[in-house]
Parts: sequence; C-alpha cells; structure tokens
Amino acid sequence: MYRFAKAAVNVTGQAVRQVRHGSTAPQTFHSKYGTTVLLGGAVFCSSVWGYVLTQTGITWNLSPVGKVMPKEWRGAEE
Repeated sequence: MYRFAKAAVNVTGQAVRQVRHGSTAPQTFHSKYGTTVLLGGAVFCSSVWGYVLTQTGITWNLSPVGKVMPKEWRGAEE
C-alpha cells in the first residue's frame, strides 16, 4: 500500500507541474486550424448521413398512420 500511495502522490505532483507550466503545444493551434477542422467535420458528417439516407435502402418506418389497418373483431360465438 505504501508503494501505491507514493506512486499516486508522484503522479499528482507531475500533473500539477504540467498544469502550472502549460503544455508544450503552441497556443495558436485553435486560431490557425479550429475553423477548418470544424468545417471539415461538418462536411464529413453531412456526407456520411447523406449517403446513409439516400443510398443504403434502409426502410425507416417513420409513421404507421394510414398504413396500419385494424383487424375486424370476431363475431360472438353462437
């Protein structure tokens, strides 16, 4: 248990140091590529859903109104 506690404290200490000093990645990444990545993801998502909706032939069963007819009741047994 002592080794586990010592390792846990060491890991949290490293995390605190990393947060305090910041990441090594440049801070301008989002300003340079953020809009491009967002638009690329939107185009990809739209194209995949467009393909799924138009080309796969899935029957979606949207609404049964007007398509399902109730069965006639059985007559009273005589």
